[in-house]
Amino acid sequence: MIKNSGFKNKLSWKLFIIGLFMSFAIISIIISLGFGAVSVDVRSILSILFGNTSSDYYTIIWNIRLPRTLVAVFVGINLALSGALLQGVMRNPMADPHIIGVSSGAGLFGTTMLLVFPAFSHLLVPVAFVGALASALLIYLLAWDRGVSPMRIILAGVATSAFLNSGVSALYTFYSDRIQGAVSFMVGSLSAKSWGHVDTIIPYSIIGLLLALLSAQRMNVLLLGDSESKSLGLNTEGYRLWFIALSALLAASAISIVGMLGFVGLIVPHAARMLVGNDYRILLPASALLGVTVLCLSDTIGRIVFAPIELPVGIIMGMIGAPFFLYLLRKKRTL
Repeated sequence: MIKNSGFKNKLSWKLFIIGLFMSFAIISIIISLGFGAVSVDVRSILSILFGNTSSDYYTIIWNIRLPRTLVAVFVGINLALSGALLQGVMRNPMADPHIIGVSSGAGLFGTTMLLVFPAFSHLLVPVAFVGALASALLIYLLAWDRGVSPMRIILAGVATSAFLNSGVSALYTFYSDRIQGAVSFMVGSLSAKSWGHVDTIIPYSIIGLLLALLSAQRMNVLLLGDSESKSLGLNTEGYRLWFIALSALLAASAISIVGMLGFVGLIVPHAARMLVGNDYRILLPASALLGVTVLCLSDTIGRIVFAPIELPVGIIMGMIGAPFFLYLLRKKRTL
């Protein structure tokens, strides 16, 4: 774990970082709206956002790029918060919805809805939530042995993820005639996102963010350890299950919209923690803002680097996240 310095604990430093992350988030949103097959200048973007429907770029910005960017914003927030909460509950900086298998649970249940019960696709979010929560609880139980070991969490997560992904592969085999509609779901993509997707994810993002912020102080107490938190009157196991459920809800809502997008919950909270420390009252908003930046910029890179071919954002995050995970594993051995 990263140890906090006295400088990092200063309120002025934390507020400066929050302001910096907010600036980065706004800039990344503008970049996402401005770059693509057609480049749009900042003045035109702002005029359209403030109601100019006569602009030549109105259809491009308002109907295509803005809903896609907003989905990236909310998915970035949800996955970053989910990763931050999982890392706190499991006291493991390598915990991430994708790596430890939570996303695989949501993915299996989500893929089942898409391939087996396509008529009930409107239930994708709650069904994915059930899968994510069941997977998280299973991993936690498998890793429990008079306490939770970070290494056991990783091993249990890898095993659970492999088992659940084999179920997804089986579904692909049995329903190969319907697989085309689920390919982007398994890769993780922001392509062709509409205002309907924005309307779907907004309630989960707002409710999840508010609940996470309201529970931040409890997470700080939980980080003190079971003995200390119980002595302070905290229902340790109850809040641990609460944070797991909240993390599963945030991850599932994001996965149900963009598919199996990994590593956001690993990279973002860890990077934010290095700058603002472990105080979850600051870490959570910092992670949310940094999640917006990372996902918007990654999606923009995927759209423009190999244009006219578009790389799904899941591939970009995998290229960034896998080396970062290996770095954390190596660093873990030297602590």
